Amino acid sequence: MPPIRAKITGVTRYVPPRLLTNADLEKMVDTTNDWILERTGIRERHLVDKGMASSHMATEAARALLAQKGLRPEEIDLIVVATVTPDMLFPSTACLVQDRLGATRAWGFDLLAACSGFVYALTVGLQFVAAGTHRNALVIGSDTMSSIIDYEDRATCVLFGDGAGAVLIEPCPNQSNDPAEGGIIDFHHDIDGSGGCFLYMPAGGSLNPPSHETVEKKMHYVHQDGRQVFKYAVRRMAEVSEMLLTRNGFTSKDLDLLVPHQANERIITATAERLGLSDSQVLLNIERYGNTTAGTIPIALVDALEQGRLKKGDLVLLLAVGAGYTTGGLLLRWAY
Repeated sequence: MPPIRAKITGVTRYVPPRLLTNADLEKMVDTTNDWILERTGIRERHLVDKGMASSHMATEAARALLAQKGLRPEEIDLIVVATVTPDMLFPSTACLVQDRLGATRAWGFDLLAACSGFVYALTVGLQFVAAGTHRNALVIGSDTMSSIIDYEDRATCVLFGDGAGAVLIEPCPNQSNDPAEGGIIDFHHDIDGSGGCFLYMPAGGSLNPPSHETVEKKMHYVHQDGRQVFKYAVRRMAEVSEMLLTRNGFTSKDLDLLVPHQANERIITATAERLGLSDSQVLLNIERYGNTTAGTIPIALVDALEQGRLKKGDLVLLLAVGAGYTTGGLLLRWAY
């Protein structure tokens, strides 16, 4: 049986209401609003209150998606949650979301690929729908980055926020190649483990389980070499974009919207310049959210819809680079 064409048919987001502004950070760490804006493009980010975790944000995004689509929880076949900040190592965040939703017929699992996690999870969900074994795949990106950030480290604490987003993947009802119907066109993912030492969290796993020593040495926080990450991200985001466009017969002029991972405004700007993209072709919303890791791209898709920058048949490229290093790109026609 040939693969079934699949498409995104709905997207929602959840961000906690509490804001951490640059003015707030000026009181917490040696930094300034101007310094943060110049180096990152971020003005504010959303943070959870105590008692809220990644599964709660994921569930809120999923509930909004079910309401948007008029689906009952038991109609969901698969739940894939991309996260680097699960509530706990087990049970999985997907299990917690499945139970809270009442999605009694769904199975699922978590996927960890840092900032590329949502694009990876989206591709996984696509494969199950394309195989004809699942009809309604729920793909969620959710991260509570505030739980693993050292708010005394100005190099990292200014970058990250909390948030979640969810999409529904369904088969295209008409399996023709009419671009106006929308659908996933192609993807490319790769990893480069040699870059793992430049962006990582040293403790919390089997190598360095929690102890007084790991806590005292702040090994449960994000550690980053920003210069190395910046150079790698700009190069790989441009290379993957060009690869996907070229092998599918497109150029950057054909692209209606690039939705890149929002790690740093300078990374996005440098990537766009390499590709020759105009401002109107690039979604930039880091100013309001910071880097929400796996939540970033679905949150950005909702913003694009609200701004009227996505319409049915548009050629869209989702693009991310994350810790690992991980790289992910997914080319699609917007379906609604």
